[in-house]
Amino acid sequence: MFRSIFAAALMLALVAGPAAAQVRMLSPAAAQALSAEPGVEMDGARQASVTLIEYLDYNCGYCKKMQPEIDRLLKTDTGVRVLYKPWPLFGPVSTYAARVTLAAQWQGKYLAAHKALIGAPSRLDSEATVRRLVSAAGVDLARLDRDLQARRSEIDAMLRRNDEEARRLQLQGTPGLVAGEVLVPGGLPHTALQQLVAHARSGGEAAAR
Repeated sequence: MFRSIFAAALMLALVAGPAAAQVRMLSPAAAQALSAEPGVEMDGARQASVTLIEYLDYNCGYCKKMQPEIDRLLKTDTGVRVLYKPWPLFGPVSTYAARVTLAAQWQGKYLAAHKALIGAPSRLDSEATVRRLVSAAGVDLARLDRDLQARRSEIDAMLRRNDEEARRLQLQGTPGLVAGEVLVPGGLPHTALQQLVAHARSGGEAAAR
């Protein structure tokens, strides 16, 4: 009962409009499983008290608007880390962009590729555009191509896992955020992100009591 009451209060505190009705509390086991095997480097603190998870598409306008809010959160809260989970929904170029960022991790450039693509001011209209942006961010394209081929099964597995998780969470699109046991379908401004992280840091259940 406490969880339901607190979740309802959190809905009103965090979001407004239709998305508020979709904010949900996850079970502790379900929440922990989402970051149990990240597979990629996380953004932010190495020793963090809270992990924020974002399901995203590199051609999602709302995801692009979320990145500055997340960057601001990371600057103002040194106890947070972010796990970006590519979930391509907007066609072949989105899928290619997701594969490129994941492949870039084998040359230590996952976050650089992520920031380059999510920060692009306009839509990623072709694979050539994706390659140009990540190359400018320091990604070695020859190495990238080799890893795209050699690591294909691992990349497929990561994208499949992200898709399965997002569908199990009943996300209808991107972005989707999880912090602690709270799932927020949609983006949040900086103040609301701070509230979400504060709730996760408090342990959620204890705060509800």
